[in-house]
Amino acid sequence: MSQQPEVDTGTDVRSQPTDGVERGTEMAPIPAPGVEASGEEHEPGVGDINFDEQFYPARPRALRPRARRKLTFTGDLTPPFEPVGTNGAYVEWLVNQSMLGDATMLARQLSGQSSMWNNPFAHPNPRRAVDTASVWFTAYPLSLITRPRQSFLSALGADDLWDAFEQIGIKAVHTGPVKMAGGISGWEPTPSIDGHFDRIAMAMDPLFGTEDEFRGMCESAAAHGGTVIDDIVPGHTGKGADFRLAEMNYRDYPGIYHMVEVPEEGWELLPDVPEGEDSVNLDAACERKLQDAGYIIGELQRVIFYEPGVKETNWSATRPVADTKGTRRRWVYLHYFKAGQPSINWLDPTFAGMRLVMGDALHSLLDLGSGGLRLDANGFLGVERSSEESPAWSEGHPLSETANQLIGSMVRKVGGFTFQELNLTMDDIKATSASGPDLSYDFITRPGYHHALATADTEFLRLVLREGMRIGIDQASLVHALQNHDELTYELVHFATTHRDDPYTLGGVEMPGHELAEHVRETLRQKITGEAGPYNAIFTQNGIACTSASVITATLGMTDLESLSEDDVERVRRAHLLLAMYNAWQPGVFALSGWDLCGTLPLSREQVKSLIRTGDTRWVERGAHDLMGWNPEATQSASGMLRATSLYGPLPEQLQDPQSFASRLAALLAVRETHGIATGALLDVPDVSHPSMLVMVNRLAVGAIQVTALNFGEEDIRGTVISGELPVGGRVVDLTTGEQLTEVDTLGSFRVGLGPFEGVALIIKEDADETEEATR
Repeated sequence: MSQQPEVDTGTDVRSQPTDGVERGTEMAPIPAPGVEASGEEHEPGVGDINFDEQFYPARPRALRPRARRKLTFTGDLTPPFEPVGTNGAYVEWLVNQSMLGDATMLARQLSGQSSMWNNPFAHPNPRRAVDTASVWFTAYPLSLITRPRQSFLSALGADDLWDAFEQIGIKAVHTGPVKMAGGISGWEPTPSIDGHFDRIAMAMDPLFGTEDEFRGMCESAAAHGGTVIDDIVPGHTGKGADFRLAEMNYRDYPGIYHMVEVPEEGWELLPDVPEGEDSVNLDAACERKLQDAGYIIGELQRVIFYEPGVKETNWSATRPVADTKGTRRRWVYLHYFKAGQPSINWLDPTFAGMRLVMGDALHSLLDLGSGGLRLDANGFLGVERSSEESPAWSEGHPLSETANQLIGSMVRKVGGFTFQELNLTMDDIKATSASGPDLSYDFITRPGYHHALATADTEFLRLVLREGMRIGIDQASLVHALQNHDELTYELVHFATTHRDDPYTLGGVEMPGHELAEHVRETLRQKITGEAGPYNAIFTQNGIACTSASVITATLGMTDLESLSEDDVERVRRAHLLLAMYNAWQPGVFALSGWDLCGTLPLSREQVKSLIRTGDTRWVERGAHDLMGWNPEATQSASGMLRATSLYGPLPEQLQDPQSFASRLAALLAVRETHGIATGALLDVPDVSHPSMLVMVNRLAVGAIQVTALNFGEEDIRGTVISGELPVGGRVVDLTTGEQLTEVDTLGSFRVGLGPFEGVALIIKEDADETEEATR
């Protein structure tokens, strides 16, 4: 047997070779759009400009590593070897798969570059981000049906898709996570356990395509005036090479994670790991014993994805693992989410976790060509021991704000923007928006507008909008979305936690915040699940697994989705367009998914029984859909997701029909774009004269007052719009038709009529001689 190479645990990880190339090796520039790659050197600043130089001139030149994530074995060493820490070849292989190793290499390409200082970065700039792209398509890689043998990324770069997006008014694609995810067990990869949010490498997952296809998608988007938004996950990784090296106590790698070594004399406090598993979740009693012994900080403020016998605490213990010297070690590690998603430590002395995350961000922006990034799980970046009898401080921690500021600043520094998709209190969103991400996902009003639809009463939605105004939330800093890959979140953490004892009034009854939250949750459960919507499913304590279309069918009393008539589909379509109007005719980003564009219904529980067996019912809402009619005969996506029923049909067909969902959506988005509603400011959410009516009064960037009036019910209504923000004598003009409807009276009011699920966008013109340009 050949002698295995010795592992030098004292060597800096940055000196590790990758495929015979030092990590400081120069990276080759990406060819300019339309220019074939060649072996010739392209001198910076000479000849054709590349994608970043054309559309993001302040960025450093895009850089591509010549060698990365590969391992060349030398001599007569050929895998498989024993995958243990004492095997130097295995350790080296892990290092070359690791995200920390790639991050170090990327950082060395950018350090000392003057171009890194060309952009302002200290303060979030939501309106700049909205101006960059105010309407987003949120893709989900596992569910998009492509042409036969076409990759997901190639499909998202297709010209016919972007032609359709341009007709509709979509300016950005959020890809969802497409990099390698899951874990590594020995020499073998293990599958993702959370929809690719358990990232383990910067490499593209071959399941979705290649890095070149990602770059091609960015170029296609740019050619149609759009951009691409990628993901980073600053809160955790999967159990990939970085975690396996951390278990081996290898160099800086343990510093990536919130993990504490328990010496062998303390193993009696740890539970046994079941056969075939690499860790075991601690129960509450074990968590307390380890806390009392001083090993961990113990109970946190809540247990996300709580499931008896599966996840009872936020801590798990590893099996014994041999380090590079053969010493066996066991660790207890933190995971806010699933056990396969170990949490990143942002305040370890090595700052290894921070380096990993920043490297991942720079790779997406500067190597691949993304214009923005979603920050997933970014509210759980700080944790601190509290008093003996209190849970540890794990939400709203100042370290999370600091870490978000660092990430947001780095991304702005290289010309991009960020948004956070995390269900936070309004106070926390206000705090993070001061220095962190440019935009935040609208988990504030999302359950509010679903409640309004389910009850035909907008009182709770108005309460939430006003609460946001009181806290100081800028609506233009929010991403207002229809369906995405997650459940309909209804935790209402603002009311259930920080403001749990504050008094609120709903339906004439005063109640504390936590009772208000539970009242709304119970209403949604009754109106959308159970007998009302047997096809929808409750997802743990977080919300309801459903599609936008199935929220609507449940509220309209349609319990059998296999017997919908054309009239039923039109009722669904009208309500769906109303939800689009609510989200689009207010300041901020408007986002929607392929499930929305196709009117997709849920899969049955039987169809996804293997995926939901551990309680993750969200798979019912993630059915495959053929957005462009590329593969009509396909029964599933390339990833194996079963095809779901879609009510509206593919986009090319819809865009030929002026009464289709996509065509009517294009018309309302044209109103939004033409009049700059996205970058306005919400001024007032006045009382209304009919329960199903909602009125939002905005001030546009040009200074004009704009009014959105919506009917969340299926009956004709006529009501009064009254607000102190309305100028007396102003002419009320319909932004869709250009027709003057009435004038604002001396009480600062006017009357408006709305049909079932109808909405109007209005502008108040104060000068009778004003040109029509303001309404175009």
